[in-house]
Amino acid sequence: MLNKDDIEAFSNIVTSENIKSDKAHLIAYCYDATRTRYEPDAVIFPRSEDDISKVLKYCNEHKIVIVPRGYGSGFTGGALPANGGIVLSLDRHMDQLLEIDMENMLGIVQPGLVNMDFQKAVEEVGLFYPPDPASEAFSTLGGNVAENAGGMRAAKYGITKDYVVALRAVLPSGEIIVAGKKTIKDVAGFNIAGILTGSEGALAVITEITLKLIPKPKHKKTYMGIFPNVENAMNAVFKSLASGANPVAMEFLDALVIKAVREKFNIDLPEKAGAILIGDVDGNMKDDLDTQLNILEESFKENGSIDFVTAQNDEEAAKLWFSRKNASPAVTIYGTKKLNEDISVPRSKLPEALAGIYKIGEKYGFNVPCFGHSGDGNIHVNVMVPDKDNEQQMHDGHKAIKEIFQYVVDLGGTLSGEHGIGTAKAPFMDIAFTPSEMELFRSIKKAFDPNNILNPGKMGL
Repeated sequence: MLNKDDIEAFSNIVTSENIKSDKAHLIAYCYDATRTRYEPDAVIFPRSEDDISKVLKYCNEHKIVIVPRGYGSGFTGGALPANGGIVLSLDRHMDQLLEIDMENMLGIVQPGLVNMDFQKAVEEVGLFYPPDPASEAFSTLGGNVAENAGGMRAAKYGITKDYVVALRAVLPSGEIIVAGKKTIKDVAGFNIAGILTGSEGALAVITEITLKLIPKPKHKKTYMGIFPNVENAMNAVFKSLASGANPVAMEFLDALVIKAVREKFNIDLPEKAGAILIGDVDGNMKDDLDTQLNILEESFKENGSIDFVTAQNDEEAAKLWFSRKNASPAVTIYGTKKLNEDISVPRSKLPEALAGIYKIGEKYGFNVPCFGHSGDGNIHVNVMVPDKDNEQQMHDGHKAIKEIFQYVVDLGGTLSGEHGIGTAKAPFMDIAFTPSEMELFRSIKKAFDPNNILNPGKMGL
């Protein structure tokens, strides 16, 4: 718990208006998309990097826990104050677009800037920032970096780490570091920017981000492939990519998701569809798009597709995308509690992965609708518990999740494709990593944060 001296010290640093300990603020900053709640002792809104440096130095000297936070859109509890202490909220003052460097095609931003706002700003000058997490309308770029967020465009363009060129950050000691340069190449020293990307705010507080931009493609078209079953669709994914297709996105819905979307939203989807693949192709020449679509259509047919549809305008494209973008709320028809995880496997393992996941669901008597980013092997697994108030059902649901994690890791996959580890997946880290690997993680954490004040307990550390 903070005492009066602590509050006074922080007030002197950030002003009294930028530190809050009233109940309303503590509740507002106590949860994220997991709906798990941990109240902090106070919320601080730093105005600058210097404020952050002074706050961290004080916290380090007095062993006060501090948790960096954006808009709290995370799905694994990465920004939750699970051990009390201070929430350091970067959404109020540290939210500026500092520069668009046209000559080097770079964007320099503060961590509290919302992803979508950044995308719109760079597109106005003919540039493009591809990472597009589902939360892009309200998640911050600092949070995206902290969780190494992905999105639907990852199949072609990659994820956040592929665009982080350089970072400024504050260590728990209050020291300010610069990780990376504006250069395309930099092999001088360790890749500290790479270490901080995906570190969930457990190593340092990011204060400035330099992001790579690319020219905005001039044309885009949306497609949908319809398949009799999910095995055919998953085979079509990796075989079409191996054939030379390079779609922006290749999203999938299985039969359970299709049924849910049809029932919940009264959407006209093919009755015979056992799986659907939806995506975009883009480029600067219309002929290139047609070539991509032809490759996809031919490859899909070779792998058992029933139909292949191309949107002729933006309205038709929006209709095709509606099912995928509303998949998550649709599957709630199957239960009152959704245990959702974002596992990832090598693309060639997608058919085997889904077959095994469905078997585990059947073992425990659960519907397990799946959808996600098949173009990069990322599956959103939803174990649907019929009655969240039934203790045995909830117990079995968590057992099913653990078995799915083990199965996925055995296939060469990972616990998380884009949502991070946080508190939600921390208990399962020993499935994915050996004791030696976990000890290495702890050593890195100790090197950055010897007093363990920054976001302790996350990622199993």
